[in-house]
Amino acid sequence: MYDVAVIGYGPVGMVTAALLGEAGHDVVVLERYPTLYNLPRAAIFDDETMRTFDRLGISGALLPTLHVQRNYEWRNGAGELLIEHDFAAVGGQGWAEWYMMYQPYLEDALDGVVRGLENVEIRMDAQVTGVRSTHDGVDVQVEGSDTAVSARYVVACDGGNSFTRRALGIDQDDYGFSEPWMVCDFRLTGAADIPKARQVCDPGQPISIISLGPRHHRFSFMLGSEADFPVEREPYRVWARVAAYVGRGQAELVRVATYTFRSLVADRWRSGRILLAGDAAHQMPPFLGQGMCSGVRDAQNIAFKLDAVLRGADDALLDTYQSEREPHVRAIIAQGIELGRVQTMRDPVAAAERDARLIAQREANGRPDKMRFPGLGPGLRDESPQAGHLMPHGRIESHGCEGLFDEVLGRGFVLLVDGRDGASLDASTTEQATGLGVAVHHLTDRRLTTEGITDVGGVYGRWFDETGRWAVLWRPDFYILGTAGVPSDVPALLDTLAMAVEPAQAPAIVGERIRP
Repeated sequence: MYDVAVIGYGPVGMVTAALLGEAGHDVVVLERYPTLYNLPRAAIFDDETMRTFDRLGISGALLPTLHVQRNYEWRNGAGELLIEHDFAAVGGQGWAEWYMMYQPYLEDALDGVVRGLENVEIRMDAQVTGVRSTHDGVDVQVEGSDTAVSARYVVACDGGNSFTRRALGIDQDDYGFSEPWMVCDFRLTGAADIPKARQVCDPGQPISIISLGPRHHRFSFMLGSEADFPVEREPYRVWARVAAYVGRGQAELVRVATYTFRSLVADRWRSGRILLAGDAAHQMPPFLGQGMCSGVRDAQNIAFKLDAVLRGADDALLDTYQSEREPHVRAIIAQGIELGRVQTMRDPVAAAERDARLIAQREANGRPDKMRFPGLGPGLRDESPQAGHLMPHGRIESHGCEGLFDEVLGRGFVLLVDGRDGASLDASTTEQATGLGVAVHHLTDRRLTTEGITDVGGVYGRWFDETGRWAVLWRPDFYILGTAGVPSDVPALLDTLAMAVEPAQAPAIVGERIRP
């Protein structure tokens, strides 16, 4: 019996398998296609997602294939700027806030990670036809096989048309936002001056133009109905649509596909020992570029909790997966729908009113907007105001080694103490943390001591100064479990973790220090 069966081998399934495999668990992946999909779908990911990719060791290989985008424009049919979002070259998670990618390159990199893990088995051309819960696991039936695949837990990352979700009879909450689009992907063969990230809010023809990295580009056109697709997909018609931006001498047409942008959330993300992740659990319109990012967040949330459960923790911990992630997902969906309705307005009179309103708002604001997402819902966290929000990620120095925190000191549960005034955690509390698999570090002032870690970029010192907290405990998925205002509050903070993970052993995903 495997520890975990992962159904589906897109990016979310790959990240899930990689994280659980690196934690030491026996994983089997079941993918219905005989090879990697090898066509682009997602186009964008953020700094939080890049932090995950860096954790898996692929950031260096990915960077040459990516385009860092600094702004996102929404213009009307006349070219007037309606909305502009601004993205930092280095965001709160230590990486650029917005990367444009060609998905097959990402999948090749993730596939290399997973295939490098001896305890992960990948079965391609393995169409799942049934899932049945048993007293100690799940039996997964695969087409053409008389023997079921047995696993203690199943993570279904099998997409928007998830067989697993349908087999379990799980309904979906439909937001009612459903629109057909024709997606046209190109490989650039010559120089071309094409907008890198633009939504064209033209009531006559809404268009989305997105870079897919240095060598690829995507144009998406809203259709009147899916019935228009067989005619509109003809290459000569596609080239006519993009003629104002790119010609045949500058690019080649890679593919044309139709997608219906939907907004759906599964009623239940867990059914006993089976968990839904990614599009199987939720689908959102692409206007915020958060579809794949949300699935990777699911994978991170599931992986460290399932790791604890497989090591002995009460599997009630898995109930916090949906309670934490669903409010976050729904907030992103609501923002995406709001922007989608702005772009896809087809009535010329209403569109003119929209243009006037948005131009006035932008002029009044005086600067580009920032995309902001909420923290997690209730779950594995305390009641401090910072709990459930992402912990900033900055550059540090420790024992002569300098870099981003994750790269220098590893990943996992981390307790960081503000020791700039010389204060430190007492021995008994340090022992309590270590027994829970928590890495304890003290932020120090270089002028006072060479012990602890030095805040090279000032990220952590600013965080302590702004929040007024003395210690912070964050989780392997980078979200804050809780904080302490004074040293005597730290044992209670650690008790919050202990109640969830005991009698689990120290989590295997605490990283090793990289020696200089």
